[in-house]
Amino acid sequence: MPADRLHLVRHGEVHNPERVLYGRLPHYRLSDAGRGMARAAAEHVRGLDRPVTTLVASPLQRTRESAEPFTELFGLEPRIDERVIEPTNVFEGRRMSRALRNPLNWWHLRAPSRPSWGEPYAQVVARMDAAMRDAWNAAPGGDVVIVSHQLPIWITHLAVAGEPLRHDPRKRRCALSSVTSFVLEDGGAGGGRWREVAYAEPAATSGAIDVGAV
Repeated sequence: MPADRLHLVRHGEVHNPERVLYGRLPHYRLSDAGRGMARAAAEHVRGLDRPVTTLVASPLQRTRESAEPFTELFGLEPRIDERVIEPTNVFEGRRMSRALRNPLNWWHLRAPSRPSWGEPYAQVVARMDAAMRDAWNAAPGGDVVIVSHQLPIWITHLAVAGEPLRHDPRKRRCALSSVTSFVLEDGGAGGGRWREVAYAEPAATSGAIDVGAV
């Protein structure tokens, strides 16, 4: 029996005092505020009064920590899936405000529609779609929660909406610990089309540091 609804949950605020683009770098943990945000996301999903039967998380520390409140509230251990990880990025470990002032880095911006600075958007869409379908079809009914990252969630939204994948990273509607929800319509194993059914920002994020993704 497949799932009933799938929620893509973004991780909470990361402890990032240097304000670098952390990408896939290890040891970037949630801040104290970020843990509260992750808890708010889990409580929001619980408040939907829908059974959650499957929990999936990216392997990075910040997403695994953001899955912990879901484990506590729903009694589920997360299954780690590499396919929902943050994309690669040549600017990892740098402050973007400084990196973009260096003409030597402008070459990486030559093809924003792909994008030329990291993993192609189309590849991110494909791996996210595969992970979502696998989780959906393997679920024993109920809802699926996948804890992932801003770019994979936003690019999935664009693909499902039929919008161009090229976009301004500063204008993504994907706040820290936000919840973007989908259903798979007319789906069988490997079939059907995703439809977005809800978006929520349950966490208080005013003043949060959110500069870790491009």
